[in-house]
Order: sequence, then C-alpha cells, then structure tokens
Amino acid sequence: MDLATVSEELAEIEGQIADIFRALSNGFQKLEKIKDVNRQSRQLEELTDKMRECKRLIKEFDREVKGTESRTDANTHKMLNEKKQSMIKELNSYVALKKQHQSNLENNKRVDLFDGPSEGYGEENVLLASSMTNQQLMDRGHQMMDDTDQAIDRAKKVVQDTVDVGTETAAALKAQTEQMSRIVNELDSIHFSIQKASKLVKEIGRQVATDKCIMALLFLIVIGVIAIIIVKLVNPNNKDIRDIPGLAPPAMNRRLLWTTPNEIVRMDHQMIWQNYLPSQ
Repeated sequence: MDLATVSEELAEIEGQIADIFRALSNGFQKLEKIKDVNRQSRQLEELTDKMRECKRLIKEFDREVKGTESRTDANTHKMLNEKKQSMIKELNSYVALKKQHQSNLENNKRVDLFDGPSEGYGEENVLLASSMTNQQLMDRGHQMMDDTDQAIDRAKKVVQDTVDVGTETAAALKAQTEQMSRIVNELDSIHFSIQKASKLVKEIGRQVATDKCIMALLFLIVIGVIAIIIVKLVNPNNKDIRDIPGLAPPAMNRRLLWTTPNEIVRMDHQMIWQNYLPSQ
C-alpha cells in the first residue's frame, strides 16, 4: 500500500528512513573492510549519528500515525503499526551490529595499547645481544621500560575514564530514582485530592437534592394558598372554607358599588345577626 494515499508526511518520512537504512547497510559493509582502528572509530561515529536520526524519524512517523488514526480505517491503521514495528526491528538489528563492532574495536584498542610500543623495533631486535655493548643494552632496557611505563599510564587513563563514566552513570541513576519517587508522591497527592473532591461533589449533590425537595414543598404550599384564595373569591358564602387572616371578603366590597342605601342597611343587619348568632 502506498503511504502517499494515506498521508504525504508519512510517505516522506518513510522515504527518509529507507535512505538511512541503505546508508547504514553500505556503511557497515565498508566498516568491515577498514583495518585502521582510528578510521573504524570515525566510521562507527558516523553510523551512530545516522541511527540517532533514524530513531528520531521513527518517533515522528509514530506521531503521524497516531494523528491519522481518526481519519483511517482499522486495516490501514494496523498496516501503519506493522510498518513502524518493522522499522524499529531493522533499526535494532543495526544497533546490535554497531555494538558488536564497537566491542571488537575496543578489543583492538587494548591490543594496540599493550603491543604498540613494540612496533618499529623489528630491525633492532635483529641485533643479537652478544653483538651489543653494555651501554647499548642498558639504553635498550631503559627505552623498553619507558615504553612500558607509557603503556601502563595509558591503561590507567582508560581505567580512570571508565570509573568516571561509571560514577556519572550512578549519579544519573540516583537522580532519576529520586525524581521517580517525587513523581510517585505527587501522584498519591493527586489521587487523594481527587477522592476528596469526589466526596465534596457527592455532599453538594445531596444538598442540592434537599433544596429541591424544600422548594417543591414551598411551591405546593403556595399553590394551596392560591387555590384557597381563588375559591373564596369565587364562592365567598362557602362556610366550609375559613377566611384567611388579613384577607377581607372582596365580593361584598364589589357589591357595595351598585347597591341602594336600603340594601346596604339590610346587609348590615344580616351581618350583625350572623355575628350575633354564634355568640348565642
């Protein structure tokens, strides 16, 4: 499947990764033909830089795949993940090959370190000890001792560099361990805060539910009062419904607007009589 149909960025990144893989393959083939230790070291550094670049591109490829997940179907997404895994696998094979060459290179350096001082003295070794004077033998011995001391100094330097690297690595691991501990503590604090917030939300929910019940009860009371007022207004002579304190019967007041004086006097007598009867 052509990645250009999915995303141009993915196709471009895949092309760059393929170019780096070809360069790595050619570089390791060339490395096997190089005999000089220094040239091998420089070649390994160049190949290491290419592998770092390849790793960066694979990470970028993975980000693009995740970005296109919502726009592609399941089969296409699966194919892109398999493509990424194959790239990672191929890169890991080159990393293992690089480690192998690096180990061989370090072994060769150790051999050169201890065997180096003897180079260049082949012709001198042809001379027989019997043909050399005492002074020449002493000079030769001093020279060999000096060369041996230099080789020991170089070995000590290599050991010291190794110890320094180990110390720095241990310090870095310690710092990372402390950072992980701080992260774990922060996560515990966040988890505790989330639990506390959940309890607070539940309490607020219960209070809101209680407030709603109170509001509903008040609403029913207001509706009942309004219903009583309406019934009293419609049927003011209904004795089954008691008057609401502070609310005078409005029907009588409205009737007074169109009654005659005689009717007013009669209604007053009726009201007095009605008020008088309960006291009897």
